[in-house]
Amino acid sequence: MFKVMIPVAVLTMVGTTVAAKPALRDVPSIDGAIFAVGLANEIRKQCPNISPRYIKALRLVNGLRDKAFDMGYSDAEIDAYRKSSAEKARLKAKTKTYLKANGVKVGNPQSYCALGRAEIKKSSQIGALLKVN
Repeated sequence: MFKVMIPVAVLTMVGTTVAAKPALRDVPSIDGAIFAVGLANEIRKQCPNISPRYIKALRLVNGLRDKAFDMGYSDAEIDAYRKSSAEKARLKAKTKTYLKANGVKVGNPQSYCALGRAEIKKSSQIGALLKVN
């Protein structure tokens, strides 16, 4: 009977661990970094005086993939999060809210530039992905 209980206990623990794994959108270090990359990209596209730090962004994204693997997420789970239309829409709405809260006006490139310079100055995760031309 003892020999049967050990495998059952191990399977129960493994099942609990898998079930307890949060969605990637609920992992702040992952979701926050993806948000930062998207926001930095929006700033650099709208502001002619700010450029992206492509290599830093690429390293960050690759590091996030590695981190997700280390946390037990599969390629399929990572790709589902990355390609999800719902997640893209959620992050786009979050970006829009952040931009508005920080004084950015759509159609006003200088407002994007001001936010970009502020993010660079405070050395935020967003600012680390940008540079002033």
